Amino acid sequence: MAAPERRVDDDESPPPQSNPSLSLAARTGRPTEDEQLLVRSDGAGAAFTHTDPWRVLRIQGEFVTGFDALADVGPAVSIFGSARVGRADQMYGKAVAVARRLARAGFAIITGGGPGIMEAANRGARDGRGRSIGCNIELPHEQGTNAFVDEAVNFRYFFVRKTMFVKYAEAFVIFPGGFGTLDELFEALTLIQTKKIKHFPVVLVGRTYWQGLLDWVKATMLAEAKINATDLDLLVCTDDPAEVEQIVVDCFQRRCAEATAHSEARG
Repeated sequence: MAAPERRVDDDESPPPQSNPSLSLAARTGRPTEDEQLLVRSDGAGAAFTHTDPWRVLRIQGEFVTGFDALADVGPAVSIFGSARVGRADQMYGKAVAVARRLARAGFAIITGGGPGIMEAANRGARDGRGRSIGCNIELPHEQGTNAFVDEAVNFRYFFVRKTMFVKYAEAFVIFPGGFGTLDELFEALTLIQTKKIKHFPVVLVGRTYWQGLLDWVKATMLAEAKINATDLDLLVCTDDPAEVEQIVVDCFQRRCAEATAHSEARG
């Protein structure tokens, strides 16, 4: 019988690492780069024509920085979930357990570098002696990087950061979360459905949390033919860290993502 997963207590974790570069906008009261990029121009002056071309170069530089930092990462799993989950929460402990198992199986762990589930996953990666990577994002409020990130990569633009989550992952593991977590979930599903990326595992952890969404997808989206029945196969839901490991490892060892792509191409 497998030993029970170790409970994580609030007083076991050090405070977040400071990240003054990432929090510069919050500390100075300036808008974030995302805000400046998305603001609508009134066309009143030439500053607009100078600002956006420069911003394109900055975006290019951010892609280069991310690619350079993660180029040698090897097989990795991106783990997502709420930043608002406390260390006494059951899902925090499960995220630690999942990441620890995957790290021991040879996968690097990539998170958003923040608190909550992200901290738990980075903690599990370190426990499992794997690479613990945090891709953090500039936000309007000051923030740090959780204490268990060993390699931090900072981003100003959400879409650049999301590219890194997808490009270097063999699987997505998604814990209960809010809008940001759903954004990552549906981004992955859309890219797989439209064959922009290979069909890698997308695993939801927490049956109780996700069941309402899954029921709605079946009862509404599928019933109204907004998706195909086969699209439901893009998702797996479980409560068991061992099953998450098995799904990810099995797919990686069988190279199932490539096999699925070849099969669909022949079809």
